[in-house]
Amino acid sequence: YLPGQCVYNMGEYPSRTPWEPGDYDEQELDRLKEHGIQLVHVMDEWNDRYGLFGGNKLTAVNPAGFRRFVAMVHARGMKILAYASSGYFTASDPDYRKEWSRPGDALSGWWDLARCSPASPGWRAYFLPRMVQILEDYQLDGLYNDWGYVPNRDKRIKEPAQDEMAVFRETPEYDGAVTDLLYLIYSEVKRRGGIYKMHADRANEPRTGGLKVYDYLWVGENVENADGLRKATKNHTPYVVPCIQGTAAKVEGESEHFLHSIPYMQFPLLQGGRPLTGERAVIPIPRLPGVQEHGFYAEAWKYYQAHPNGPYIYGGWDPIPPNVEMRPAHARWLKQYLPMVADGTWAYLEIADSDLFAAPLPEDVVASAFANRELFLVLANYGQSPQEVATADAYVSVDDAAAAPARKWQLPKRSLRILRMPGA
Repeated sequence: YLPGQCVYNMGEYPSRTPWEPGDYDEQELDRLKEHGIQLVHVMDEWNDRYGLFGGNKLTAVNPAGFRRFVAMVHARGMKILAYASSGYFTASDPDYRKEWSRPGDALSGWWDLARCSPASPGWRAYFLPRMVQILEDYQLDGLYNDWGYVPNRDKRIKEPAQDEMAVFRETPEYDGAVTDLLYLIYSEVKRRGGIYKMHADRANEPRTGGLKVYDYLWVGENVENADGLRKATKNHTPYVVPCIQGTAAKVEGESEHFLHSIPYMQFPLLQGGRPLTGERAVIPIPRLPGVQEHGFYAEAWKYYQAHPNGPYIYGGWDPIPPNVEMRPAHARWLKQYLPMVADGTWAYLEIADSDLFAAPLPEDVVASAFANRELFLVLANYGQSPQEVATADAYVSVDDAAAAPARKWQLPKRSLRILRMPGA
């Protein structure tokens, strides 16, 4: 389990020239290593999806530069994953075939992304060997899959792709073709000793009938309520990596990212790398004449022009303006969290009646226990009123090791505490 994860912005894409790793990246990777980051993943800007530099969505903008960046990550003992979607492919790419996609199943305009059917043998024959080649060509530790698929339960797609094969069981509760495709990919990544991380939109977990198809599941994109995200994902198959989207969900402060995750053995994704300027929104794309992005990146570009010296945005899930306290808070909580989830830990989540407590837990308070060579107790108050929790044994707060052990713990509204049993 590698909870210290960062999505790393390599630079702008589309761009006038390819990004090139340099001294800034060396320094940023040093900072991330010191921060506690264990795994870096790069998003779509690593690849040449618009063909600006002779490649496509499954090849690097700058192959030599990307290999150099991978070596820089590995030199610091960190892992690196690269984006490779099992469904999205650039609709204007010369290799794209309309028969791979269900009619109307696309993100048009600047995104220019067709969703390719997981039941299309033509798409599989094109994608799978090229996906494997990404691992082979760049010595990556694994892949990240933004799946580009609409599940059966949403019932948005009425007509199959032209070359789609109806050979899988499909129900609202089971997506047969995508389950099969994901398992093929997962098997190829694991056969090479790799890590597979995926995103199934919003707070979704892939409906695979219990078949394991990922190591990490990223959730939170476009989710408008942080409490709803927590409740929707708390029972998802581990390991869940939440990222509350700053432009979609409003939170009371940076501590809420950890309040919603740590009690459920989740830890938030950090956004880092190079500052995201948003200039990609206005860079000309020859295949899409006159098309610009008019959403997040356009707003980021306006913000950057007004604040060229920072504070900076680092990812597409940051709020605008960014919260400068988020990164220090992430480092502080990560240092508290890592000892709780060391290899061999037993986690008991959302404890109800237990002899760990001298009295029943108050309403809106959740407790979880993590036992390894030490015993940790996590207390979270999700309510709008302060609460007191009485423990049967004395604990110390991990953020104040010098404090005397205690049995009564004050929890302000919307707050989190991590306790450790002395001498456990």
